[in-house]
Amino acid sequence: MNAEQLGTVLSVWAHPDDEAYLSGATMAACVRGGQRVVCVTATRGEGGSQDHDRWPPEKMAEIREVELARCLETLGVSEHHWLDYVDGTCHEVDPDEAVGKVRALLDEIQPDTVLTFGPDGMTGHQDHQAVSRWTTAAFAEAAKPGARLLYATQTPEWAAEFLPLLEPFNVFTTEPPITPQDQLVFTYLAEGEHLEQKVRALLAQESQVEGIYRHAGHEAYAHSVAAEYFRSGP
Repeated sequence: MNAEQLGTVLSVWAHPDDEAYLSGATMAACVRGGQRVVCVTATRGEGGSQDHDRWPPEKMAEIREVELARCLETLGVSEHHWLDYVDGTCHEVDPDEAVGKVRALLDEIQPDTVLTFGPDGMTGHQDHQAVSRWTTAAFAEAAKPGARLLYATQTPEWAAEFLPLLEPFNVFTTEPPITPQDQLVFTYLAEGEHLEQKVRALLAQESQVEGIYRHAGHEAYAHSVAAEYFRSGP
């Protein structure tokens, strides 16, 4: 499967930067192909300050709104929706309400492909897991015939190479989901200028990315984010 075959894409995530790490190059490829791409973010990542002097916690929502807008502009994604929940509280949200919000977007957009977290939440974050539950339930209720639900995943090869690089930053509270290459439904490998576009989009979210980028260096960081892997949802 190539990016054009994804058709209209709805990409649903928990915090600013999730979308860029897990689906940024895919979304950009679909935009280049003339497809409609809509990105949804559940929270503004208010709890994501990694330096209280540079990024005061009380200003994080505003900071990350601006960062995400720059990121999506870099990727060419012009349609974005907030679900307006608070960072760290998604597991406490009334699931019927949240599922209803995602279902309303499915009804309006009629996507051919929905991209989101698997039940694992990729990093084990409760917000990620809640977004997966909401999106999976909404898809079951409202997806159009023939639509596909794809869960972000990683491969054994990616884990072996890059988990040691990320270990100092506590990105993963549990082991990430691992899917063998032959069980993947869709892979996008960004190369050349398309990989540089993804890196620029990520660096637009400076408050989240700067430390890892500086630690890894440009080449290793770019290599670590080059591939986006997806398996089939239920």
